[in-house]
Amino acid sequence: MTTIIATIPAACCTLDIDGVEQERLVKMFKALGNPIRFEIMKFLVTHPGCITGDIVEYLPIAQSTVSQHLKVLREAGWIEGTVEGTAVNYCLDEDNITWLRQKVGKIF
Repeated sequence: MTTIIATIPAACCTLDIDGVEQERLVKMFKALGNPIRFEIMKFLVTHPGCITGDIVEYLPIAQSTVSQHLKVLREAGWIEGTVEGTAVNYCLDEDNITWLRQKVGKIF
């Protein structure tokens, strides 16, 4: 009988992310993993400051569904909303996206 011993190669670098930062990064990636939310993000890149109704007109889904997707994106840190009267204007959360770019740049 032959015993095979696997050897794990030495690490080539350090992946310095864990705890709260890792949870934040995973939450952002999960939120963007939904095709509808990805479409909303694409729309917001080219239409900053739009309101929920604009997104409803763009996507073939109900207003309540759009609102739920916006909530997930907001909680994940992708977007922010500014209340103006009875409407909320949505745009990308540049601070969080900059943070994401920095973290991803260190990983890859």
